Amino acid sequence: MSGGFAALMTSLDYPLFVVTAAAGGERSGCLVGFASQVSIHPPRFLACLSKKNHTYDVALLADVLAVHVLEAEDRETAELFGGETGDEVDKFAAAAWRPGPDGVPVLEACRRWFAGRILDRVDFGDHVGFVLDPVAADVEGDDDQLTFQAARDIDPGHPA
Repeated sequence: MSGGFAALMTSLDYPLFVVTAAAGGERSGCLVGFASQVSIHPPRFLACLSKKNHTYDVALLADVLAVHVLEAEDRETAELFGGETGDEVDKFAAAAWRPGPDGVPVLEACRRWFAGRILDRVDFGDHVGFVLDPVAADVEGDDDQLTFQAARDIDPGHPA
């Protein structure tokens, strides 16, 4: 059963995001495919981070996360935040950013993003879902999103 389910999931196409966090004087960010709006009233978003990811460790101490929508033109940003690990590389040395709410890094390359206060953390197995209450957003632009199928060839910065 799990082989068929895995094959089905990898055949789907869904948007990719970069999630960033800041806490304890440390910044981190990663490519995220498990994310979705989960409520309209009140607005809520769920961003899931791998427990193996450096960003997960920083997000555990953070109060706010930023979720960046990746456009088709943001392939380089996806490769940096998906193909490198914050355990070994300072991704923010290679990416223009500015501090957002609560000091969370906001990537200059991503014109559409929002920051959300973390309301809850839900353990789903190898990922933890961070339930976010949006507190700030920028919706400039409306380009084609970078999707999972277009970025399948990015080797993860950490083992799966």
